[in-house]
Amino acid sequence: MIRGFALLLLFQLCGEFISRGLDLSIPGNVLGMGLLLLALMSNLVEIKWLVEASELLLSHLALFFVPAGVGVMVYSDLIAREWLPITVATVVSTFVVMAVTGKLAQRLETQEHDDVD
Repeated sequence: MIRGFALLLLFQLCGEFISRGLDLSIPGNVLGMGLLLLALMSNLVEIKWLVEASELLLSHLALFFVPAGVGVMVYSDLIAREWLPITVATVVSTFVVMAVTGKLAQRLETQEHDDVD
């Protein structure tokens, strides 16, 4: 489990260094997650090394929503003033994500069937 946490933190740290060092607008944790994905895909990191740590984090997933909830409470007056753009952005982005996910799933499904034939 220690190795799993160390790997997760190492990839997050690398992502933070890249994000801050190159002054990117992409958060370091997102870059770190992408680096972890690349490491898993290239078999530099074995998934079994991460299983215990990730299961522990997932079992306490609700705790990770506390900062977001506090942010909503702190900025409730701003959210109340800007409720219309927030609502429109949320609805539009939800439908865009659903459409892109559906199209990607269709494309992957047809590609999978083409590979089988």
